[in-house]
Amino acid sequence: MDQSQDHLKSTPLESLHLARGAKMVGFAGYSMPVQYPLGVLKEHLHTRAAAGLFDVSHMGQAELVGDDVDKAMETLVPGDIADLKPGQIRYTVLTTPEGGIIDDLMISRPAESGREKSLVLVVNAACKERDFAHIGAQLAGRATLTRHDDAALIALQGPKAADVLARLVPAAAAMDFMTTRTDVLANAPVRLFRSGYTGEDGYEISVPNAEAVRIAEILLNQPEVQPIGLGARDSLRLEAGLCLYGSDIDTTTTPIEASLAWTISKRRRTEGGFPGAGKILHQLANGAPRKRVGIRPLGRAPARGHTEIQDGNGRRIGEITSGGFGPSVEGPVAMGYVETAFSKVGTPLTLIVRGQAQAAQVESLPFTPHHYFKTTRN
Repeated sequence: MDQSQDHLKSTPLESLHLARGAKMVGFAGYSMPVQYPLGVLKEHLHTRAAAGLFDVSHMGQAELVGDDVDKAMETLVPGDIADLKPGQIRYTVLTTPEGGIIDDLMISRPAESGREKSLVLVVNAACKERDFAHIGAQLAGRATLTRHDDAALIALQGPKAADVLARLVPAAAAMDFMTTRTDVLANAPVRLFRSGYTGEDGYEISVPNAEAVRIAEILLNQPEVQPIGLGARDSLRLEAGLCLYGSDIDTTTTPIEASLAWTISKRRRTEGGFPGAGKILHQLANGAPRKRVGIRPLGRAPARGHTEIQDGNGRRIGEITSGGFGPSVEGPVAMGYVETAFSKVGTPLTLIVRGQAQAAQVESLPFTPHHYFKTTRN
């Protein structure tokens, strides 16, 4: 995180953060709360036990409209967009001609009448200018991109999130994981996404900027809810085995190397037609030279990003991309890339932490179970 506060943008919730005693830092060009007086450890555990409220307004929201908008979008991503049903969300990645990842993003098909030719996009904050320019240029003449800079984004995450939101928006309780709908929350128009970045059940709530503080305060006034900063957001997503763009995935990593092959549907594997399809589908069929894996350090010292990974003979075989202390598992956890021969769960590894060799092993992801809400209906 960039600690400099010079020339940083503010989200619509900045006044709320300051009023609640948040420690602010620079992140992705924005002044963001890294923690509140509760502290990172307690914020993390509160989210796992009840409900946490996160400001994610720095992320990019947009709408893409065109006569064949789904097919157009499939020329940029390996995900199956044409088969998205109204109200569904899909996680996918923008890829380069070389098979690298420009960004990961959420794509939704609105369920509202009159928006059949629309897709709603949510992209990462640090990449949004590049993403929107790329999408607009590549799809010029086929689809029009409209940014939603007038909307804030608030995430409500945790096992009590549905109970909290259902008091204010009753229809929220019946939403499935990875679905979206529009509704009204305390007289404000909102778009709800049942998704998030913690591994817990929860929602992301898009709300007009002018209503963001009022809506956030209403949610924070619920007894189960505490404000949560970027510090706990990072430890929560790490325990959940979720990638952070710029650390775990970037233009040098393919979806196959990143263990994201599940994002490529059977039809797209057969048809191709997305940037980097040749390399990505070759790796899918024949294997990639390296793989993102979960790593459990066997000591107490966390292994941070860029920590060298060695085999038993002292040969470098990879690098940690994300690492830290996992409050829910009460110990250090990490993710990183290793040569594929060393990617099997249980494989012993050596980490070079502050110049000292530390024992570790490959562990399955996630480190804590996901608790997404899924009904039994098809």
